[in-house]
Amino acid sequence: MAKKRVVVLYGGRADEHSISCISTAGVLNAMDTERFEPIPVGITKDGKWIVNGEDPRGWKLDGGELPTVQVTPESRPVLLDVSRGQDGFFMGEPAHLTSGESGFGTSFVSLNDPEMQHVLTSMGHVDAVLPVLHGPYGEDGTVQGLLEMMGVPYVGCGVFASAACMDKHYTKIVLSAAGIPTAPGIMVDARNFTAADVLAKVEEAGLAYPLFVKPSRAGSSFGVTKVDKADDRETQQDRLAAAVATAGEHDWKVLIEQGVDGREIECAVLCPKAGDEPEASWPGEIVLDQGTDDQFYDFDSKYMDASASHVEVPANLPVSVLEDVRDVARRAFKAVDGAGLSRVDTFVTPDGTVVVNEINTMPGFTPISMYPKAWEATGVGYTELITRLIEGVLR
Repeated sequence: MAKKRVVVLYGGRADEHSISCISTAGVLNAMDTERFEPIPVGITKDGKWIVNGEDPRGWKLDGGELPTVQVTPESRPVLLDVSRGQDGFFMGEPAHLTSGESGFGTSFVSLNDPEMQHVLTSMGHVDAVLPVLHGPYGEDGTVQGLLEMMGVPYVGCGVFASAACMDKHYTKIVLSAAGIPTAPGIMVDARNFTAADVLAKVEEAGLAYPLFVKPSRAGSSFGVTKVDKADDRETQQDRLAAAVATAGEHDWKVLIEQGVDGREIECAVLCPKAGDEPEASWPGEIVLDQGTDDQFYDFDSKYMDASASHVEVPANLPVSVLEDVRDVARRAFKAVDGAGLSRVDTFVTPDGTVVVNEINTMPGFTPISMYPKAWEATGVGYTELITRLIEGVLR
């Protein structure tokens, strides 16, 4: 049986660029190469699509410098002819990466131009795309829309679910409409705000401290600040304004959420084939091993410091509560019209109420990430997980 050819997209223009690179290393090393022929396509931070760059299989999290997609002397640009669908992937020559010729540098080209045909090489028929992209320009419906226009099968959520879940503000709106509890919060425009206005909005909404101020459309805990209650209004205004400014460096839409008194429990959802009922893993918990009780799971705890935390699956909760989390995760996935995979992050309060925090439509696939670990604990190994996801979209 001929191997199915799978383009694996990684890198991208988002803050989570390096996390995508690490996730891709894990995916490529675990992929069943007896069934699939992976075609790694890197996207630089400035948006160039390339092949023949540094091999991502060697990238790892070791506490050192995070990897990035770089143009090397051997790199070749990837160019797309949308009208040719699964046969629309082409490579240019290395010199084209610095060329201003028509089409190059944008990743799009028309093969109706006879002057272009002699400098392009077909990448062959592509059976599916696995976009291991986190954050904006990858997990937000943009790449999904491109692949939809090309008619190319791809792993993961579609345009609507990707866009809605990338924007935490709209995730709340959709889930609330489905009767699924979320943390109370408000949205602030970081392009035009005053400290006094922000504090007034917080008080009007009746939000209780501590508050978490975060970009509405970012991931991996970039730009997140915990704001505790201050003794006077002026200090409170300053703290909130500084937190909004920090989040605003990543997105002008800033979410201010009331902290939930509960444990952070994450559940992996899998639905490889459209129309099937989603499956939910045993829920897991990230347990912080260092720091004080009020520390939260920030970027360094997630990715840079292996000693800062560890994953426990299943979480140390009664089975009845774990089943409630699984049920809420499946319902949330269906409410946003999810497909392929997602990780549903929840809070479980002392009385057992399950509150959804957010939905990640392309969760981390790093060696220490919750998604693969949760499925491993549920009986689905890493390689089998990737195989099921790809085979679910093949025609």
